[in-house]
Amino acid sequence: MQMHNKHFKTAVLDWATVSSNNDITPEEIYSPGEIKFYDLTDPSQTVSRIKDCEAVLCNKVKITAQIISQCPSLRYIGLFATGYNNIDLDAANAAGITVCNAGSYSTDAVAQLTFAMILTHYCSIPAYTSDVKNNAWINSATFSMLCHPMSELSSKTISVIGYGSIGRAVAKIASAFNMNVLVHTRTTPEDCPYRLVSIEEAFSAADIITFHCPLTPQTQNLVNQKHLGMMKKSALVVNTSRGGVVDEKALADALGSGTIAGACLDVLNQEPMSADTPLRDAKNCLITPHIAWAPLETRQRLISIVNNNLRSFIEGNPSNVINSPHK
Repeated sequence: MQMHNKHFKTAVLDWATVSSNNDITPEEIYSPGEIKFYDLTDPSQTVSRIKDCEAVLCNKVKITAQIISQCPSLRYIGLFATGYNNIDLDAANAAGITVCNAGSYSTDAVAQLTFAMILTHYCSIPAYTSDVKNNAWINSATFSMLCHPMSELSSKTISVIGYGSIGRAVAKIASAFNMNVLVHTRTTPEDCPYRLVSIEEAFSAADIITFHCPLTPQTQNLVNQKHLGMMKKSALVVNTSRGGVVDEKALADALGSGTIAGACLDVLNQEPMSADTPLRDAKNCLITPHIAWAPLETRQRLISIVNNNLRSFIEGNPSNVINSPHK
């Protein structure tokens, strides 16, 4: 569908989640007409901000069926993200709204953080850094302190859950560390050089299990009491996908009881983190505030994809479409 640009209105609903200290400027966002930027948008403000818009760009703002029903001009939703669980796709389909995401923009960054977390755990970096800052090395009787456990990644088994671009990148890095790579994925890939396993074997065989899958009804609470009970006591859980993949109470209980050895998480069920999350003070649990996608180069790549998606839609040849609009 070819759009007329003269009166094309776009709203950006959560710009503060994309730009840090203005390292990316609003002028870098493509729009053929009027565009308004909002740092953050409360759910009560969404309709009033987009009801007259043809396009909305957002990261995590929820666009529900109720919101869509009140925005008859809306024809396009562009995501500053790969995940799209904040958009009611069925409602968008029924309303003829095209939804586009930014797939693969963060592949290298997320794979990088995944291994930063894994290496932090197995090298005991926080513990040793704390010792140095607290003068333990100054007062050490030996040249090398051996007071915290360390372990090589070589020959360890890593189960990669999801084999999209990020899962592939993580598996490739794991291979470079001479690890035994297992893959569990919902669709059988044609070019996977690693052994494909059931979800049960992925948990039971893993020294490390790392999640790179979308949040769907099938992956909701995939890390649960049953699956955690299958794991080695020395095992590590890593999640850089979506918080809903993890049953947080079950994981906190598993960490507290010693069912598994540790967890590294970049995402939680509620973000920002709630004060009462059971993982807040969980034993051997490293949490970062959803930053895997945060490098500047990564966000610049994201902006380029988002701009291209909107431009392609306006030109009548949309790209990275994740739904099937009926109109």
